[in-house]
Amino acid sequence: MSSRGRLLVVEDEPSIRELLCASLRFAGFTVTSAATGSEALQAARDDSPDLVLLDVMLPDRDGFEVVRRLRSSGVRVPVLYLTARDGTDDRVTGLTIGGDGYITKPFSLEEVIARVTAVLRRTRPGTEQLTCGELSLDVDSHVVRRGSRVVELSPTEFRLLHYLMRNSGRVLSKAQILDQVWSHDFDGDVGVVESYISYLRRKVDGTEPRLIHTVRGLGYMIRP
Repeated sequence: MSSRGRLLVVEDEPSIRELLCASLRFAGFTVTSAATGSEALQAARDDSPDLVLLDVMLPDRDGFEVVRRLRSSGVRVPVLYLTARDGTDDRVTGLTIGGDGYITKPFSLEEVIARVTAVLRRTRPGTEQLTCGELSLDVDSHVVRRGSRVVELSPTEFRLLHYLMRNSGRVLSKAQILDQVWSHDFDGDVGVVESYISYLRRKVDGTEPRLIHTVRGLGYMIRP
C-alpha cells in the first residue's frame, strides 16, 4: 500500500512548525514533528518517515549533526534542509554528508510542497497510487475511481479518503481523523467527521462490497 508520503518536520520555532505541519497535511501528507535534534533522531528511527524537513539551526545540535548521526546509524531517509544560512560552504557541507537539498527561509508553502513532492517522486518512484478493493485513488491527479466509474470528491472528501486509504485495515478514531484531515487548529468538533464519512459513503460506497466500516465506540476503518 503506497501513499503520498509520511513527513517529519523538525523546526524549533513553534509558529513555523505548526504552519508547515498544517499546510502539508492539507496537501495530503501524513506529518509528525519535532522541535530538537534529539527528538528528530528518535522520531526518524521510530516513525520511518519518507522524508525529513530539517531546520539547520536547532537548540541542542545543528541539522548537519542530526544527518551525520542518522547516516552513521544506517538511516537513509531523504532530507531537505530548512535554513536562513545560504552560504556556499554550508550548502556543500549539507549535501556532502547526505542531504537532498535546501529550502531557504523565508520560503513559500507552495515551494515547500513542490520540493517535497519532487524529492519523493525521485526517491519513491511509482508510489502515488492507493487501492482498496476496486477503489483506487491517484494522489498526483486527484482522481478517484470505484471500478471504472470516476468519483467526484470535494477537497475535504479527498483528504479524508486519502487518510483512510493510507491507513487501510486500521481503526482511526474521530479525533485522529479530525487532526489529520482538518488539522489541529480546526475549531469544530468531531461531529464534522461523522458528516463527511456519510458524504464519502454516498459517493464511493454505494455498492457492495462496502469498504468503509464503523467500529462502534472506536472510529472508522476502510478495508477491502
